[in-house]
Amino acid sequence: MARNPGRGRVSAVRGGPGMTLEACADLVRRGDPERFRAVMAAPVPARAMLFPIYAFNVEVSRAPWVTAEPMIAEMRLQWWRDALAEIAEGGLVRRHEVVTPLAQVLSRDQAGRLDALVEARRSDIARAPFQDGAALDAYLAQTGGLLTAITAEALGSETTKGAAVRGHAAAVANWLRAVPALEARGKVPLVDGRPQVVAELAGQALLRWRSAPACSRAERIATLAAWQAPLVLARAARAPQLVAEGRLDPAPLRASAALVRAAWGL
Repeated sequence: MARNPGRGRVSAVRGGPGMTLEACADLVRRGDPERFRAVMAAPVPARAMLFPIYAFNVEVSRAPWVTAEPMIAEMRLQWWRDALAEIAEGGLVRRHEVVTPLAQVLSRDQAGRLDALVEARRSDIARAPFQDGAALDAYLAQTGGLLTAITAEALGSETTKGAAVRGHAAAVANWLRAVPALEARGKVPLVDGRPQVVAELAGQALLRWRSAPACSRAERIATLAAWQAPLVLARAARAPQLVAEGRLDPAPLRASAALVRAAWGL
């Protein structure tokens, strides 16, 4: 799966030749098993692109939660912003088990735009509630939507709107699934947790998924990780009480069948 040509690549990696993808794959396997399953369902050539990007996402998404000290969490996120800046500048890039392979799959432009994803994660540090529904929606677009769009672009897609829309919808599904765990960690995940409001949030995201523009092959590969999103959103829209109960996950056999359908023909 080829990268987009002409976007600019890093000129060198500090410390020597690139590292293998094994560390990235293991990190995704342990930290995000659903995305790991999606990568393993993707065409083999695409995996070398997917594992570094998803490993980066694992590291950034967990950075605000691995310490109770806000300053340390800020430093962890800043480290990743600095790493992305090195890739975006096209010069020497720090040698690291994730950054090194990431620098080989992202263009300079893509690395620069991913800074918005890291910045969005800062809201997880304070654990404060979102100001309103628009703020929550922006957070989900900057994390799930942006990640999926850039993944599709790195895979060679010239269009990313469909991937961005479905990645955004999938971020809503994953956020709703995570509500009990987020609350247990002191986060206020929903601006309004009333069942009818939660049902509306899920229903809007499901409509967004279903009305997304047609996806290119690369976009379809990039959205494989969201294979459970339509099932989860439909359940939340139909029975919003399942969100608070932590029972949104579809049955394993149904989820597996959804992944097979999503990967069919790739």
